[in-house]
Amino acid sequence: MKILVDANVPAAEACFAALGEVVRLPGRAIDAEALHGVDALVVRSITRVDEALLAGASRLRFVGTCTIGTDHIDTRLLAEYGIAFASAPGCNAEAVVDYVLVSLLTLAERQGWRLADRRIGVVGAGNVGGRLLARLAAMGIDCLACDPPRIETESIETGSAERESTQEAGAGGQAPARFVSLDTLIAECDVLCLHTPLVREGAHATHHLLNAERIAALTPGTVLLNAGRGDCVDGQALRARLAGEGDISAILDVFEDEPGIDTALGELAEIATPHIAGYSLDGKLRGTHQIYRALCRDVGLPCRETLEELLPTPPLRSLELGGGFEPEDALRLVMRAVYDPRRDHDSLGRASRRQGMVKGFDACRADYPLRREFDTLEIAQAAEDRHLAALLAGAGFRVTNS
Repeated sequence: MKILVDANVPAAEACFAALGEVVRLPGRAIDAEALHGVDALVVRSITRVDEALLAGASRLRFVGTCTIGTDHIDTRLLAEYGIAFASAPGCNAEAVVDYVLVSLLTLAERQGWRLADRRIGVVGAGNVGGRLLARLAAMGIDCLACDPPRIETESIETGSAERESTQEAGAGGQAPARFVSLDTLIAECDVLCLHTPLVREGAHATHHLLNAERIAALTPGTVLLNAGRGDCVDGQALRARLAGEGDISAILDVFEDEPGIDTALGELAEIATPHIAGYSLDGKLRGTHQIYRALCRDVGLPCRETLEELLPTPPLRSLELGGGFEPEDALRLVMRAVYDPRRDHDSLGRASRRQGMVKGFDACRADYPLRREFDTLEIAQAAEDRHLAALLAGAGFRVTNS
């Protein structure tokens, strides 16, 4: 079996070599010619698997994407061709939530407000949004949610037509959140976090979900964070609002037309990063392992590699906190010990100036430095502070008393 794997997929040899010959190519270099003689294809989000690509895929029997999103895959076409497909739902969701929390705390520090005083609206309560809602609730932060497809499905199942309700959201059903319409969420929240898939058609289309009208309706002082899909926001309208009134703030990890993104929009954002919110090593390895398991099932072979064997020991395993910290200062300190989004913001700026935005954007992703997740770090408290301990644990850290 010949297995073609995106060069940015970690541990591909460790997982797939026992199943066949592993060939690596950069994601944007995977084309129809590269698929000649290939039996299995493993990609990430930048490779479009469509009719043009599959023209060279006479032997292809399996496609896997090591990502949560699947809008780069023509799944209907794969089904027509009888090609098995697998994705990796939830693989990098924890990393994206890490990104959201530390980015918001970074902006709060920069602008002089407290996250605890804000109401956060989460659009999309799936793998990422649900986990974000759970952590926000565990941290005691007020939040609302918007997810019409979920509410519609649950209303049908329960026989209720009520659309605005309090539902259990998040991993394990730990976080109560009031589900409201998008326009209600925009009117009532100080921070909007977008975590929706890209759906171009139908009753719940998300393309330009935040259109010019809704962007104009954002209350001055609102923070918009998009770590879902770039096409869910009208980039031109957002750029006009930021450049004109300049009374809202944006944190953007995704953009329309990646990698040839709107440079002016990136410069207007408080934090602009090259689609790396989920780029933790832990998340990438989870994605690789999920696709490895799917391919093993498809070919009828046992899975011999475990995720635990793939994950290395984190370079920073523990920190000890003394007393006297303001809660959000302590949060910023420990979060940035694991991951600081300012590094990626600055890296994108340097790379785009030196290489142009297209090459710079891709270079930042291809050469991404080691990054772990919050739950790999244990926080020891030298002075017992139950409120801070609960806040740290809610944010995703392991907390002990030293």
